[in-house]
Amino acid sequence: MKVIRGRHNIRADDRGCVVTIGNFDGVHLGHQAILAAVKAKADSSNADSMLICFEPQPKEFFDEFQAPARLTRFREKVEHLAQFGVDRILCLKFDEATRSMSGQDFVQFLVEALAPAAVYVGDDFRFGSDRSGGIDALRQAGKLHGFSVENFYTITEGAERVSSTRIRACLKVGEFIEAKALLGRAYTISGRVVYGRQIGRTLGVPTANIQLHRYTAPLSGVYAVRGKVLDQVLEGVANVGVRPTLEDGALKPILEVHFFGLRREIYGEKAEIEFIEKIRDEQKFESLEALKAAIFSDIERARQVFAQ
Repeated sequence: MKVIRGRHNIRADDRGCVVTIGNFDGVHLGHQAILAAVKAKADSSNADSMLICFEPQPKEFFDEFQAPARLTRFREKVEHLAQFGVDRILCLKFDEATRSMSGQDFVQFLVEALAPAAVYVGDDFRFGSDRSGGIDALRQAGKLHGFSVENFYTITEGAERVSSTRIRACLKVGEFIEAKALLGRAYTISGRVVYGRQIGRTLGVPTANIQLHRYTAPLSGVYAVRGKVLDQVLEGVANVGVRPTLEDGALKPILEVHFFGLRREIYGEKAEIEFIEKIRDEQKFESLEALKAAIFSDIERARQVFAQ
């Protein structure tokens, strides 16, 4: 897979792809259906497939603190997209210039920079300043410049629309089975294990800290988890949140995992964490001793979850 960062890095051999456009946050079943159609069209046209996305995502540009929590960071999304046969990702910077680009200008960019063989979009796709452009404008441009436009309609699961919003709602309340059905896989968070303040170690519960690199996370609280790190699959208990007992005014959440039976250092290693069951909400305790007692209670509850 080739990741192209910015318009200035587009090359001649990036032209003529079968293109789809969108955030594709979570790469859920609806996204996967579009990607399958794009890949089939690309294969039949002897062309590459290309996804166009934006960083930051548009809602994050307008209000980073109030934007919906991402299901996947950009790096995680790239890994998922590669599994579904995407050949190229064009990541465009969403800034004031991008925000103010008219629908006509966006179509002109598509035609001049990419000369797409075909364009696939979802049924709610909008583009251009103030979301002024839609499927009809895109189809008119396609007829004029020689590319087809396919409007991919809503994918449903259990009679409801599959969407990133619906998956976030599932994760918020710990409905991981439904989230898995919508994603087509278990929900995971992955990242590098970094050095923390070592407070868990002093409490007798060493943790692996994974920075989430976002102001909001799609879930918060204490969970029974299963983690993949190095060549091991380990059970454990995890906290996702801002650690209110230990931090004063922390903004960014962090993922902390205590793995059962881990006997080696894993700093700098990639860990993938699957969430199995929610144990409780995150809360602030009056003392470290109270926090320690709660952690050991959480560990016992997580062990019970896995024993069942």
